[in-house]
Amino acid sequence: MTIAEALAARVNELLKQHNMTAYKLFTLSGVPQSSIGDIRHMRNKTVNIKLIYEIAQGFGMELPEFFDSPLFRNIVD
Repeated sequence: MTIAEALAARVNELLKQHNMTAYKLFTLSGVPQSSIGDIRHMRNKTVNIKLIYEIAQGFGMELPEFFDSPLFRNIVD
């Protein structure tokens, strides 16, 4: 799995777990809807950590919790 695939899967997984829409995540995190959509649909291959931090904050979690998922094991580029 690539980093882009893992990030997309994790954001989609958390949206489902929190019963949240991408719009709601935008309102809670301040991350533009277009950026959230780009991550969810793997339209960009690089994402800066500040953006991931803000998304994690939108879910009410810190970065270690966001990355604490089997999705981020065995990443290949």
